[in-house]
Amino acid sequence: MSSIDNLNEIKAKLGSLCPAVMAVSKYKPASAVIPLLDAGHRLFGENRVAEALEKWQDLKEKYPDINLHLIGHLQRNKIKDALKIFDAIDTIDSQDLAELLARHDISGKTFMAEVNTGSEPQKTGFLPNEIDAFLENSPLPITGLMCIPPIGEEPSPHFAFLKTIAKRHSNIKELSMGMSADYEIAAAQGATIIRLGTALFGSR
Repeated sequence: MSSIDNLNEIKAKLGSLCPAVMAVSKYKPASAVIPLLDAGHRLFGENRVAEALEKWQDLKEKYPDINLHLIGHLQRNKIKDALKIFDAIDTIDSQDLAELLARHDISGKTFMAEVNTGSEPQKTGFLPNEIDAFLENSPLPITGLMCIPPIGEEPSPHFAFLKTIAKRHSNIKELSMGMSADYEIAAAQGATIIRLGTALFGSR
């Protein structure tokens, strides 16, 4: 099946649940995303700044309404390049990173905070006991939250926890949660964005 067929099947499966589908195109060439673009899809996610610059600069000229999100960790030395190519950065994972970004021209950009809901030491993101204080004092306009539940754990409690955090902060409108293996669970838990790579494009 094509990526367009897969997208239509996913939307049909979700039925009345209607989160936005972010097509995660990491490691895929530009040729793989063009069919979706030609079909009118505009929401995409990339993990790496360098790959996004190489792949998306020409595409954004041809399709100027693309909404491209960074969903991987942002290294400090890549901030300027990230702001050039991405419309949104969904992985604000520390106060320091937020302060560095706030020193640049961020007009027209949107930002989400990444929450390490499982308190996993190998992962970036705000710990559960840190996120509320950050949201109350962030130097950036944070409008959403994202998370990746621990591998092998039931994801529902993590998605529910992210939604609980959002309810405490009136500025949080977006919940980016759920990937190819668990997007239906995330949608049922209130995700507004689901991030799909394999489910759309097939295995890498």
